[in-house]
Order: sequence, then structure tokens, then C-alpha cells
Amino acid sequence: MSLNQVPAHNNASPFASMKGHHVAVRVPDFEAAKRWYVEKLDFRVIHEWPYADQKLAYVGPATDDGFYVELLGDGTPGPIPKPVYTDLGDSLRLAGYHHFCLNVADIEATVAELRRRGVTIVTEPFELPVIQRRLAFLADPFGNLIELAQVLA
Repeated sequence: MSLNQVPAHNNASPFASMKGHHVAVRVPDFEAAKRWYVEKLDFRVIHEWPYADQKLAYVGPATDDGFYVELLGDGTPGPIPKPVYTDLGDSLRLAGYHHFCLNVADIEATVAELRRRGVTIVTEPFELPVIQRRLAFLADPFGNLIELAQVLA
């Protein structure tokens, strides 16, 4: 099966209304995380609220109102730190959540601007023809991985 021949929608499913909305990322410093997403990725702070002893916020890409990153921060005790990856291969050894992906129009220009802004690039752009994408990976200051994807013509 290829991305050019995806299965038909299953409108008869009792779950046909399911759509993606957000991914949640637990961070050890809520204000620093919020600042990083705004300053490094030009995300907008969509909404903030408290929950128990934590602070939460939806942050979203500059022009996308359909996908958010939910930042979960502070609280006691704080989160257990995760490994900081410098190699994508090493990151694939840990079970569980791995990354979320953002589509971009020009991966080379995006990576160059991120590098200019001091963002850690974990994996330089590379092509993955089987999914018709050019990909790169970056990390936030807490080691959370973010994939960038450019659709190949």
C-alpha cells in the first residue's frame, strides 16, 4: 500500500467522527517551554489553564488552527527527565511516544532558519521515498523530538 492509494474512508464506523486535535508534551519548565515554542517555532499561545498543580497550554503553529501541542508543565513532583538524543537511531530504541510531525513547504529553508535560531537539529534533511517525504528531526530543550516533513513532488 502506498500513500497514493490510501483506503477509502469508513463512514460506517462508530468512530467516523474522530479527527486529530493535539499531542501533549510533558515539560519540566512550563514557562521556558512556552517561550521556546513561541520564539523558536513562531507558535501562538492559543489557550492556558490550570489543572491540579500543573499549568497547561495549547500552542499552535503560525497558521494552523487544526493542530495544537498541549504543554503540561510544573507540578510536584516534576517529570522524570528523558534522554537527550543526538542521533535518530538511538531514539528509536525507547518504547512509547517518539515524536510529532509538522509539514513544511521547504525543509532546507526551515532547517536553516531553525539552526539560525539556535535549535538543535538531531537529523539533517534526508529523503524517504517510500512515504514520498523529505524529513528532518529537531529537539526542544527538554529532548522532545519533532519531525519536519516536506512532501516530495
